[in-house]
Amino acid sequence: MSGWADATSAALLAKGHRNGGARRIVIDLLGEQNCCLSAQEIFDRLRDTDRPVGIASVYRVLELLTSEGLVQRIELGSGIARYEPVQRSGEHHHHLVCDSCGKVEAFEDPALERALHRVEEGSGFAVAAHDVVLHGACGSCR
Repeated sequence: MSGWADATSAALLAKGHRNGGARRIVIDLLGEQNCCLSAQEIFDRLRDTDRPVGIASVYRVLELLTSEGLVQRIELGSGIARYEPVQRSGEHHHHLVCDSCGKVEAFEDPALERALHRVEEGSGFAVAAHDVVLHGACGSCR
C-alpha cells in the first residue's frame, strides 16, 4: 500500500467521509499506479481481481477524490478523462499520447519545469498547476 493511499484515506476520514470498501479499493489501486487511468481502466483492473467494484462506485469515488483535490483529472483528448494521484510533495509528471493506439506514457523533464517556471515569473500569473500533453505516434505505431 502506498503512502499516498494511506494519506488520502486519512484525509477523507478527517473530513467526515467514511472509509467504505469501494472507496478504499479504488484508492489502493490508484496509489499503486505510476501514471493516469480512466474510470473504465480502473473498473477493468478491479473486475479482474477478487475485489470487484461497480462502475458507478468507481465514478463516485473519482468525483469525491477530484473535488477534495486528492486526484487530478486529466484530459488527454479522445473525450476520455483520466485520473492520477496528486502528490503532497508537488512531484508530478507529464504525458505522451499516441494518437493511433491511445498508449499513454509519463515523462519528466527538469528543463521543461524550469522553462514553465520562467513563463510563470514573466507572465505575472500565479500558476497553481500545469500538465503538458504531447501527442504523436508511439514507437510501435510510427
